[in-house]
Amino acid sequence: MCSLLWSSIAMCVALILLQVAIVHPSPSHHRITRLPGQPHVEFHQFSGYVTVDHKSERSLFFYFAEAEKDALSKPLVLWLNGGPGCSSLGVGAFSENGPFRPKGEALVRNQFSWNREANMLYLETPIGVGFSYSSDTSSYEGVNDKITARDNLAFLQNWFINFPEYRNRSLFIVGESYAGHYVPQLSELMLQFNKKEKLFNLKGVALGNPVLEFATDFNSRAEFFWSHGLISDTTYKMFTSVCNYSRYVREYYNGAVSPICSSVMSQVSTETSRFVDKYDVTLDVCLSSVFSQTKVLNPQQVTETIDVCVEDETVNYLNRKDVQSALHARLVGVRRWSACSNVLDYELHNLEIPTITTVGKLVKEGIPVLVYSGDQDSVIPLTGSRTLVHKLAKELGLKTTVPYRVWFERQQVGGWTQVYGNILSFATIRGASHEAPFSQPERSLVLFKSFLEGRPLPQEF
Repeated sequence: MCSLLWSSIAMCVALILLQVAIVHPSPSHHRITRLPGQPHVEFHQFSGYVTVDHKSERSLFFYFAEAEKDALSKPLVLWLNGGPGCSSLGVGAFSENGPFRPKGEALVRNQFSWNREANMLYLETPIGVGFSYSSDTSSYEGVNDKITARDNLAFLQNWFINFPEYRNRSLFIVGESYAGHYVPQLSELMLQFNKKEKLFNLKGVALGNPVLEFATDFNSRAEFFWSHGLISDTTYKMFTSVCNYSRYVREYYNGAVSPICSSVMSQVSTETSRFVDKYDVTLDVCLSSVFSQTKVLNPQQVTETIDVCVEDETVNYLNRKDVQSALHARLVGVRRWSACSNVLDYELHNLEIPTITTVGKLVKEGIPVLVYSGDQDSVIPLTGSRTLVHKLAKELGLKTTVPYRVWFERQQVGGWTQVYGNILSFATIRGASHEAPFSQPERSLVLFKSFLEGRPLPQEF
């Protein structure tokens, strides 16, 4: 108890301020004054580290762009990229739906940035991805879905201490690709935590071209290739009977590809051609660092040594010392920042853990879920995702509340959608790649806005 003697007042006030700072430290040390080459903006940006394990100095790096306008009234959205092991900063924020895109030495505004509609929080996870690090390099070994989910939960808990004004804000979690594992698993932990202490105001989950069920997702590739004219009838038959893609991937990661699978995949590769981008079969050019995001899902086409693009402006930008300084970032144990981790050893057998069942648990808990697909992606094709969502709706006894129909962006078809029980939705984004906000930014923003507002996708233009 502080004495009220005048001589003690200054010390008393200092002690109280120190206690407040410990409980609610100011995020000023995370504030980004200005990124190099950045145009003038009115919204605030923050970045830096949140420690999830003090003993081994396990720290996750984040980038946070507040909403362009009315930040106090806009929801909070956590964005996660997949891989496993790829960066939400370089891929999500600087290549897909963040406020800026690197161009030469400068940054240019992304007019379809998702921070037009929400406060966007990008997390480089798990440990060993991007600027996230541990002082104990053994932390990069044997990383799995459970460890990742646990660390992501600890990150959010500690992030709210730094940003207490967002604690009760409506929270949405969105991710793509292998985030089809990250997002449902983190969401489930959050709901479990809420039963002990109400902390997370989770309002919805959205998953883009997600890995939800290994066999269904991977084996839908054959039909996609065939229906888009990328493989012959004969090869399609072999790819669906002699050796399907899930079998090949399983053998590949077990380190022993059978001669029959090797033969089938060789034929598939020859016919599809190395000059077709499997993440967007309509593209003539590479997707820069974005292309490498799902190399794990596409092992035979993409390796660590492939030069996927002549120039990679995002990687160049994030490896500048002045940029790292502005971001409050540092490289620990690696010489260069990379879009996908070169040090992370992830348990790839986790690919076979079905997370569609976890999605079902979220729906049962009353959490709206949207699964969306860029319809030109052959890596996790829309056909597999649509099948899984429809099957889940049937298992949960959800009736169709919005029949399968087109939706519009401006005066063009933006894609197709179907909704079950007003809580489980499926949508395609027409003309979009695996990384939908990269290839179809305006249509992706329309879908994102509808998702946040809980409104049907536009039925008219």
